[in-house]
Amino acid sequence: MTDKNITEDMVLGALSSVMDPELNKDLVSANMIREIKISGSAVSFKLVLTTSACPLKKELEEQARAAALGIEGVKEVKIDVTADVPQSRKMPDKTPIPGIKNTIAVASGKGGVGKSTVAVNLALALAGTGAKVGLLDADVYGPSIPLMMGIHRAPEATEDEKLIPIENHGVKLISVGFMLDEETPLIWRGPLVMQLIQQFLNGVQWGELDYLIIDLPPGTGDVQLTLVQTIPLTGTVIVTTPQDIALLDARRALKMFAEVKVPVLGIIENMSLFVCPHCGESTEIFSHGGGEKTSERYDVPLLGKLPLDVKTREGGDCGKPIVLLEPDSEQAKTFKDIACALAGKISVLDLA
Repeated sequence: MTDKNITEDMVLGALSSVMDPELNKDLVSANMIREIKISGSAVSFKLVLTTSACPLKKELEEQARAAALGIEGVKEVKIDVTADVPQSRKMPDKTPIPGIKNTIAVASGKGGVGKSTVAVNLALALAGTGAKVGLLDADVYGPSIPLMMGIHRAPEATEDEKLIPIENHGVKLISVGFMLDEETPLIWRGPLVMQLIQQFLNGVQWGELDYLIIDLPPGTGDVQLTLVQTIPLTGTVIVTTPQDIALLDARRALKMFAEVKVPVLGIIENMSLFVCPHCGESTEIFSHGGGEKTSERYDVPLLGKLPLDVKTREGGDCGKPIVLLEPDSEQAKTFKDIACALAGKISVLDLA
């Protein structure tokens, strides 16, 4: 029997005092409170977050519980915390990939900065939160992600000749590396590369995804231009190392995406330092502070700094990235923190 002294309006009123600092809205006006039920002195409802990777999940749940318990007569509160990732912005001149809510490009100005390692571990970290994640290896000249993800077979196709992504570790994956021998180079001119990217974007049966992570080749060439001209990219992440030459190229990539009006969601500084596994001493092999300076100069968030780590390299070589190989390691925790920060940026992108 419902207690007549406790009403849905009272619950909504109490919960409207709880603010989501990322959205800068209260839980009620942000439509995050749903399916309120009242039974005697017990209240239950759904708390629907904008991402399963929300770093404030526990804090918001605790505040919502405290607010509901503050209602006179309420003695028990049950909260079902779930997530509904919002669809990214629509652009009239570009067609989104059906079923995919957000597309995030992982880019770098130059090779050798660990971009693919970052892309793989971010995809796995997001999948680990319960999100539906895909990974598109668009680095057509150096497809290393099949090795990193431990996949060594070709994908199948549907009756209408759409590729079916191969799933491993909870992530759906497509790569040109599936179609080539490991030692066979891809010797294609620009138009063929552009056709291949179009095929990967529109000829793959991705299904329903919250996030599609796209690993780009280094630089600002045909693949990048085809991508930004074809689909409404949610945003991009720039991976760099701290030394001047890498930062110079990273700034060029950053400017390119700004010119084509793709939001730069943040910078990730990889190989920021090396921690000796024997003595614990830190050495800044590739200089210091470059990520912060670039972040400040271009008013782009620094999402995180990753040290040079042997275990991360070993995980990529054996097909079990560090987020899976040693999930409780500092390196894995940093990747997870970056993934949460990235998801948070995406959830408020259209409100900025």
